[in-house]
Amino acid sequence: QTALEAAVQALQDNLEAKKSGAVMDQLHPNFQAGEGMDREWAKRTMALIFLRYAHIRIVAVTRSSRIDTGSSQVGHTEAQVVVTGAQGLIPERAEPYAIRLQWRLDGSDWKLIELHWE
Repeated sequence: QTALEAAVQALQDNLEAKKSGAVMDQLHPNFQAGEGMDREWAKRTMALIFLRYAHIRIVAVTRSSRIDTGSSQVGHTEAQVVVTGAQGLIPERAEPYAIRLQWRLDGSDWKLIELHWE
């Protein structure tokens, strides 16, 4: 398992364990998700979801990670994931989300800098 794959698995584990501080530690200072969604948005969203759902599980239907061919400091992860909670799907959606993550190497740690989903 590469360091990038380990970072991806740690992100999944931290989200499922509701460890928002550990997730925030994995986010790059310039983290962005969509239009105007930043680290503060991530923190607020986790707080709301973690309060609302007793249990969270992220099922990766497919997942692949690779180091960028142009820069060894950039990594990419693409996955199809289903997110479930004690009350069922979060939100109530049967098909998986297609997510794309971009990572930046920060010292020896991979930090999540961009998140996109459909």
